[in-house]
Amino acid sequence: MLYLIPSPIGNLGDISYRAVSILQQVDGILCEDTRTSFILLQHYNIKKPLTPYHQHNEHKVLAHVIEQLQAGKQYALITDAGTPGISDPGFLLVRECIRNDIKVHCLPGATAFVPALVQSGIPSNRFVFEGFLPLKKGRQTAMKQLAEEERTIILYESPHRLVKTLTELTQYLGAERQAAVCRELTKMFEETRKGTLDELAQHYEAHAPKGEIVIVISGKE
Repeated sequence: MLYLIPSPIGNLGDISYRAVSILQQVDGILCEDTRTSFILLQHYNIKKPLTPYHQHNEHKVLAHVIEQLQAGKQYALITDAGTPGISDPGFLLVRECIRNDIKVHCLPGATAFVPALVQSGIPSNRFVFEGFLPLKKGRQTAMKQLAEEERTIILYESPHRLVKTLTELTQYLGAERQAAVCRELTKMFEETRKGTLDELAQHYEAHAPKGEIVIVISGKE
């Protein structure tokens, strides 16, 4: 059995009793970053063997993990924050487990885009999650497609690329398109700033952002 365990996106209290119980029972834990995961596991006094599993090594360790699961081991996969497979490692392992008739179970839990969407004040009945936009190849095409999207759009972005992305969105989607930038969700300095794309670009040009960021954008009218 492979368990996909959502990790808190900031506040360590945002993990379920069931998730803690499973982490205490499995034979080993696959971690995106063992240093980050150690903080969470130590907080709940969980002591299990940790194996690095991230975007740079997942192809290399995939076969070994499948062998261990086929031998009867139970593993949990956690990422630095949020649900595995959502803009984080997880898809390749899940697909390979299914191909090998290994049971996979994903627990419900933290995902940054859900609270960002709900508290943005932008319609949440229909939306499209795009994760991180392409950095170079395909970026212009993606922007053009988003310009025609009628559903609410949700993006992830890093702080050092936020202004560039907001500026480009202004050019393709229009300066007056309503949006919200949600930053440091569940943490001490959590912030949700709302306005037009142009207003948000100007604000963060003058106030360099920090932390994990979710952008929520209204769809085309």
